[in-house]
Amino acid sequence: MPVTMAEEPLVYQYNSKTGIPSFTDIEPQGVRYKLVEFGCYACNLSSMVNWHNTPLNTAAYKDTIEQTAFLHNVDPALIRAIIHAESHFKEQAISKVGAQGLMQLMPATAIELGVKDSLNAKDNINGGVKHLAKLMKKYRGNIKLVAAAYNAGEGAVKKFGGIPPYSETVVYVERVRILHSRYRQQS
Repeated sequence: MPVTMAEEPLVYQYNSKTGIPSFTDIEPQGVRYKLVEFGCYACNLSSMVNWHNTPLNTAAYKDTIEQTAFLHNVDPALIRAIIHAESHFKEQAISKVGAQGLMQLMPATAIELGVKDSLNAKDNINGGVKHLAKLMKKYRGNIKLVAAAYNAGEGAVKKFGGIPPYSETVVYVERVRILHSRYRQQS
């Protein structure tokens, strides 16, 4: 008998009566809601996407990216590269480990960065770019270390004295490098 993957359950997001974002697997009645999308084929670390020629997205969230880049002194091309690598510009993306939104912020990181709603593009980008600015300062503009810390955490970069030898992180750093270079050429 062939083994099949279980179908992902549907997850709905709505705001409770007190305005708190809430999630359920039962379709909400009498309130506005969004269907939450999980995963992103293009973002899968083992995907066959050719990052050297995959289409770029310079239009989505353009104003927010440019304003936030200016505010935090971060290259807008790097922001686009991180968003592309993390969520493929899907505002409602939620990873299997709970990272949320365009820049895939973990809930604890989002709270630390003052993000109220990780699934809101402006909030998410502002928080993610704040985090990138901190990493850029810490790693003196070394994009590879910034990408590694964004993916695996600052502790892992410190522990290994550079890019951690995790296959996911090594692939991620290369993906961000390629996308960053391509987005810079588009600027």
